[in-house]
Amino acid sequence: MLTIPNVVEDVIKKKPFLEGALIEGLINLSALARQLKPEIEHKIGKPVNESAVIMALNRLVPRLELTSNLKFRRVIENLGDIIVRSNLTDFTYANSSTLYSRQEELLQAIHEPVAGKEMFCTFCQGIYETTLVVSNSLSASVERIFQTERLLAKTDNLSSITVKLPNDNALCPGVYYYIFKELAWDNINIAEVISTTNEFTVLVSDNDIHRAFSILMEAKKGNKF
Repeated sequence: MLTIPNVVEDVIKKKPFLEGALIEGLINLSALARQLKPEIEHKIGKPVNESAVIMALNRLVPRLELTSNLKFRRVIENLGDIIVRSNLTDFTYANSSTLYSRQEELLQAIHEPVAGKEMFCTFCQGIYETTLVVSNSLSASVERIFQTERLLAKTDNLSSITVKLPNDNALCPGVYYYIFKELAWDNINIAEVISTTNEFTVLVSDNDIHRAFSILMEAKKGNKF
């Protein structure tokens, strides 16, 4: 049998932004109860009292705080290396039948030794377009090799932050949300996100890189979340 506390918890946990705002104490519970009341009544199948919803929210918030702190602290405190790179350029091309051969040509060019230069290059393919993030020193090579491809966007003056995640991060829903939330709340625009199973890279403007790095370091030290 569905109860008001069960339904309230189910509704809140399906809305991570709402859950986060409750934990931070940013939401008026009376106003939230009025907003949730129709949905809760629909799920239960009968009218509910607004005060009962408020009581359920009051009881839920401490449990959310506890589980959130324990869950995310385990992941955040076990973050691995945080690597910063600067002088990057982002190219986005429309997917085509020749794009793979262009990527292969670029990789061969990168493998040719260049004295005193450490170069960065990564590809991220979507359904309709592919993004290349490269060191500025490779921009001329990219423009030459991909000159017959359709360029959709190009962004200069970017820096990246790569974070190594613990192996069990995939078992903890919301890890990316809680990290990116801190960046968003500090008004840091993320130009690109590149991820694998146990690491992710964010690209931000050169002007934002110091603040973004500081936020992630504070999180790793346990001063956030």
